[in-house]
Amino acid sequence: MLLWHVYFALGSFVNRALPKGSRLARQEGQTTAEYALVILAAAAVAVVLIAWAKSSGKLPAFFDTIIDDVTGNAASA
Repeated sequence: MLLWHVYFALGSFVNRALPKGSRLARQEGQTTAEYALVILAAAAVAVVLIAWAKSSGKLPAFFDTIIDDVTGNAASA
């Protein structure tokens, strides 16, 4: 964790020290692109997981178990 902090602090220092037109100074959209890639990867994993759950028949059984547990706990309370 400390190494990440030092890495980003050093990168920020270098970006401030470089002139505006340099290659390292032009990274304004990089963070947004990284977030977009992470969201796309998470969505892809979710789609694969849902497709597997639907094809295996485990998704309806899972929801049935959850609803039975919730209704059972609500009835006993």
